[in-house]
Amino acid sequence: MTRFAKSALAALISLCTPLATSLGFTQAAHAADLSVYSDEDGGVCGEAWVLNKITSRFSYQVRHVPHLPDVAITDFRRIHQHRYLPASEQWPIGRRYCGATVALSDGHDRTIWYLIEEGQGFASIGDNVEFCVAGFDRWMVYNGRCRVLR
Repeated sequence: MTRFAKSALAALISLCTPLATSLGFTQAAHAADLSVYSDEDGGVCGEAWVLNKITSRFSYQVRHVPHLPDVAITDFRRIHQHRYLPASEQWPIGRRYCGATVALSDGHDRTIWYLIEEGQGFASIGDNVEFCVAGFDRWMVYNGRCRVLR
């Protein structure tokens, strides 16, 4: 599919989604293979689409970054939002800083820090999620011990 066709399709979907929602056509999103959601979650921080995106990208990361153990995220616990920076004239992108504990397939628990940026998804449609699992930032993208996302 060409870039123009993809852009046109994305625009069409974004225009039709509010119409479908207002007519009562909604679909529930369910997290695959994620069984526990804490009552402590910070709203958006615990939504299924956020956790699924993190799980998927983490799986890609451990397969493609050398010398990382072959593990997967099996569960999220103690999900919380610890900071929110709303959009304003001086700071046009709203940001939610979240944290949680993830259970890995090797039986260990790790701390995860993640950031949800409002309106920064593909072609500015949707939100973007950046994350850092403690001990898995081999290239120091988020500084030592995930400091950038805390």
